Amino acid sequence: MDLGDFLWTLLVIYFIFFFFMILFRIIGDLFSDHETSGWAKTGWILFLLFLPWLGILVYLIVRGKGMTERSIAQAEAMQAAQKDYIRDAAGTGTDPAAQIAKGHELLSSGAISQQEFDALKAKALA
Repeated sequence: MDLGDFLWTLLVIYFIFFFFMILFRIIGDLFSDHETSGWAKTGWILFLLFLPWLGILVYLIVRGKGMTERSIAQAEAMQAAQKDYIRDAAGTGTDPAAQIAKGHELLSSGAISQQEFDALKAKALA
């Protein structure tokens, strides 16, 4: 195998990888869209199955903006859920008694010092 064959093989592998990456992204978006009916999803899948390159291009042109909006909404929902989880795990919710109790647990386990517990308690009572 000479250098030219190697480069062509590398290019073909790149395009195959690129094709499957886009295809799986489109299929994931298609099934995460709750507003699209089952028949429409079936139609898109058949279109992607029998005319894959044309199906990918048409899908990205027709539904590309919605694809981006759904992706952004999903990322924002995950970020909000992560913030809620961190706030709840840190005991910084709205209930001061729960915050103080969580702080006392951390103090008892040795995870925080007395000064950190006092600061947490003052913040909870403020």
